[in-house]
Amino acid sequence: MNVTDPAYDSWLDDAVRWLNSTFFGMKFYLLFSFMFGYSFILQTQAAARAGAAFKPRMARRLLGLFALGAVNMVFLISGDILTVYALLGAILLAMRGVRDRTALIVAASLYGYLLLSMGSSILFLDTSSYFDHASQVAAAQESAANLAGGFGSVVHEHIAILPLYSLSQLTMQGPTTLAMFLLGMVAARRGVLVGLTGRESWLRIVQLVGFPVGIVGGAVYASIGANGNTLGVLVSAMTAPFLAAAYAATLIRIVHSVRGRWLGSTLAPAGRMALSNYLGQSVATLLIFTGVGFGLVGQVSPLEMMLFAFAIFAGQVVISRWWLERHGHGPAEWLLRWFTNAERPAWRKRVGC
Repeated sequence: MNVTDPAYDSWLDDAVRWLNSTFFGMKFYLLFSFMFGYSFILQTQAAARAGAAFKPRMARRLLGLFALGAVNMVFLISGDILTVYALLGAILLAMRGVRDRTALIVAASLYGYLLLSMGSSILFLDTSSYFDHASQVAAAQESAANLAGGFGSVVHEHIAILPLYSLSQLTMQGPTTLAMFLLGMVAARRGVLVGLTGRESWLRIVQLVGFPVGIVGGAVYASIGANGNTLGVLVSAMTAPFLAAAYAATLIRIVHSVRGRWLGSTLAPAGRMALSNYLGQSVATLLIFTGVGFGLVGQVSPLEMMLFAFAIFAGQVVISRWWLERHGHGPAEWLLRWFTNAERPAWRKRVGC
């Protein structure tokens, strides 16, 4: 819930929240959505080369993603992206034959819908009653109390928040996610990420445009939108793709440089286990913050929360490398591959592979 915890309102707490909203909030899911659309085309092409039926296979994959997401958002954490990917992936599957121009027009139209709908609410609707601070604090405290309880209380809280989460997906994250799916699909068809050296001029252009536009938009969001102000959220929605693209361009340039190749090799195993790591973060969150584990909900400052996030990811980087030295796939990837292909993949990595 987007409300500032009154127990943590020092200048340091506010600064950490501001930096997090400026540089991270509403940004990285766009990159993952773009890559989902990109990998969708790669899978289509691989199925065509193998002479396999792509549509039934992808339908099973989307169903498997939805099932994993449903388990995640009910039993592990409030909110989930896998169910959204599965539902919107069905739309992408239906649109896989459209021309690039059509896909780009639809993607632009989705952002146009956000601009029109949110702009209309700013101009014509009085939303101040929806963001009463006192009621938000009370609701957040009640939610924290439920999460601090036993497993049944945690699950009840996860289910109770589903309507609000679903509304958020319908009005904001869903349209932008589908738009990124379509952009990723077009990029894969045109081989945008094939044969990159990191020295391409367009990467520098993306950085020169994306960073200033994205950071200014993120700063506006952090200043007025992080607690629900519609104008701030709209500005972030319109500018976040620029910052996300700048991050991607920067990472591409770094990992292709002589000094930065180690970073690519370090992060690659975690990327190959992205699904397992996503679910693993939910498990870690459940154990650290809810009453199922240490029950630290409401007892962690914004800075400590950020340190927890970095520590969890760093641990996953190490564990991912260790795991893939012994197994061909992450555990969640292995399960999804089994369901998708209707054939049990090898659990252990073959000797010499």
